Amino acid sequence: MSSWRRRALSGYSWAMLVFLYLPIAVLMLYSFNQSRINAVWSGFTWKWYVSLFENRQVMEALGNSLSIALISSVLATLLGTAAALALKHFSLRWRSIVQSLIYLPIVIPEIMMGLSLLVLFSQLHIELGKATLVMAHVTFSMPFVMVIIMARLADMGSELEEAAQDLGATPWETLRHVTLPLISPSILAGLLMSFTLSLDDFIISFFVAGPNSTTLPLYIYGLVKRGVSPEVNALSTLMIACTVLLVVIAELLRRKDSKSITL
Repeated sequence: MSSWRRRALSGYSWAMLVFLYLPIAVLMLYSFNQSRINAVWSGFTWKWYVSLFENRQVMEALGNSLSIALISSVLATLLGTAAALALKHFSLRWRSIVQSLIYLPIVIPEIMMGLSLLVLFSQLHIELGKATLVMAHVTFSMPFVMVIIMARLADMGSELEEAAQDLGATPWETLRHVTLPLISPSILAGLLMSFTLSLDDFIISFFVAGPNSTTLPLYIYGLVKRGVSPEVNALSTLMIACTVLLVVIAELLRRKDSKSITL
């Protein structure tokens, strides 16, 4: 590749990164702005972060988000792990169709999923609240867990499991002492990924949340409708930092798991 083409591609890549991340950087910068007017920088301050933790409504929304994310991620991880193991170890007639359907909640527009879940809960006469939020978050995050674990199972092969069974191990002992320890980094990565997805979700939560189950993204949306303030910037910055941290941890676990396969 000629040098000018290389420079053009490099410049284009950097331009895309700036386009994507510059607004986030500006938002994070102005969360430390002493002035309430985002267009004017008047000095550095931590007061917006302090006022956030003194706001009872923010703490309530944060508690809702954390509890819903924790419960839904644990359920999604348990169900996704069981489903991935079932697809690998049991002979299913429609295996290819089932595997294709796994990707449907990932690619379907969130607004369609949120609306369909709202219709489902309405038809079943289920009152909207934390329970419907948990069920909805499990629905859209479980496929991500399955994809991560199925990739690990495919790379792992079946030689170690067959060797354990040849040595007299029962299927349960093989699962407990061989399979689960080998896929445990992927299980943890799936847990962190589903927790992150649940913590950040807005569109689906907007459809299925009840009056007393406001999550942090929904609360931020309510603040933005009244005008962007440094408190909104501070709250968004904290969410971005938590999301980036969890994604980095999940990616490190995935890479560690991949290296253990090659070794």
